[in-house]
Amino acid sequence: MRLWNRALEFHRIEIVKAEDAVLALGALAQESRLAIYRLLVKRGPDGYSPTDLVEKIGIPAPTLSFHLKELQRAGLIASRREGRFLYYSANFERMRGLIGFLTEKCCSLSDTECDSACVPVPAAARRRRA
Repeated sequence: MRLWNRALEFHRIEIVKAEDAVLALGALAQESRLAIYRLLVKRGPDGYSPTDLVEKIGIPAPTLSFHLKELQRAGLIASRREGRFLYYSANFERMRGLIGFLTEKCCSLSDTECDSACVPVPAAARRRRA
């Protein structure tokens, strides 16, 4: 019975991971949100204020606000308050988790080995390693 419960729990976790991935990828599947996210990734943990983002991305403030909410809902960005100012930055842990989910068990069903970056290793290179 315990094994059955474990299998159900594992299946539930996998569904949750898939739902999270769909939410995150859906949030990035829009040109403005993708541009905002990529800019925040480049900026690092310092992030940008909404005013900075409006200037750099060139979209109206209400539109930016909508896109920031969608990215936050997907967990891809975080906000912090410093005095009267609000700053947005990329949630790197969430993105690493998403990439990990997408590449989990890479090449596990293939006859080809993968290197540490999950890139198929040509057969000739595999023979040289052995």
